[in-house]
Amino acid sequence: MTESIQLSGWEANNDRDIDVICLGRAGVDFYGATDGADFNAEPGFKKCVGGSPANVAIGLATLGAKAGFISCLTDDAQGRYVRAYMEGKGINLDGVATLSGEYRTSLAVAELRPEPEVVIYRNNAADLALSVEHIDSHFISNARCLFVSGTALSTSPSREATICAMQMAQMAGTLVVLDLDYRPYSWASAEDPPHLYRLAASFSDVVIGNREEFAVMGFPHDIEERHVSAASELLSGNTELVIVKGGAEGCEVFGLDGNNNLTGLSQAIFQVEARKPYGAGDAFAAALLFGLLNNCTLQDAVAMGAANAAINVTGDTCADAMSDLESLKAFMLSRSYQFSSTVLNQGVTTSHKVIKE
Repeated sequence: MTESIQLSGWEANNDRDIDVICLGRAGVDFYGATDGADFNAEPGFKKCVGGSPANVAIGLATLGAKAGFISCLTDDAQGRYVRAYMEGKGINLDGVATLSGEYRTSLAVAELRPEPEVVIYRNNAADLALSVEHIDSHFISNARCLFVSGTALSTSPSREATICAMQMAQMAGTLVVLDLDYRPYSWASAEDPPHLYRLAASFSDVVIGNREEFAVMGFPHDIEERHVSAASELLSGNTELVIVKGGAEGCEVFGLDGNNNLTGLSQAIFQVEARKPYGAGDAFAAALLFGLLNNCTLQDAVAMGAANAAINVTGDTCADAMSDLESLKAFMLSRSYQFSSTVLNQGVTTSHKVIKE
């Protein structure tokens, strides 16, 4: 597999107001304030916004992209904090509904260490109350890309709302990216994820997951085969790019070449001393999408994702540890990475047209 992966549509719709809308959960995270401490020894915690789709939106905004968000938040202190934080990052929250009553904005408590225990409170989670009525086709059609967390598929009414949003995006020419984001505790039955993941993948231009998540989707966990079978099946439909994350082993990227044959590339991790593991996948997705939407080569975009992940795990939160573009480029250059994209060598600028009033 040596020929280049052929992608289409990433340069399109650059006059739309939003680069990427992320759909799914946003919540509050409490991170341990002491490196290496377990919960019993931890004297205090640092507050920040969390939730994988929220982290991706924040990562995109920090890099300079125009991000939007679709979810539900509660009309209480936690919900208002999340809203204010994301608004402060310049994220468009026109797709975020406010709920009251029994719903709660999610809360996570995490130790700050390389192998932490993370406790997540998701009872009556507000984001899973997202319904079809909350989905605005105009909002989605005003974006170049829709990023969907697979956790949003785990229960109704969020499940139906998510599929609806993906269908609207497809009809509007908005690219769709599915991050499998498998969280076992979110699903009532282990029989549901394979069917629903495959259904969502049928509307997706890009599918991202780790090896275990592709196994949950129904594809065998076979490192020797490098998930060629999974990629082949998904790429036979609407999907153009399949990314299989392998943790410390980096990631494998699959697509089709100009002759419609399976091809791929690999990306190693950037070695750093990690303070915690969480946030890496969200940082990877943010920088990958930023690169693709700014006319970078696929290899550079994937490398940017790996670099952003490495930077993030050296921080003490997920959202606050997202890198800006200049810091990301400097980090990669310090590790002797050679950019092939002219746009990166010259400095990436936003792709939006300037409209004179």
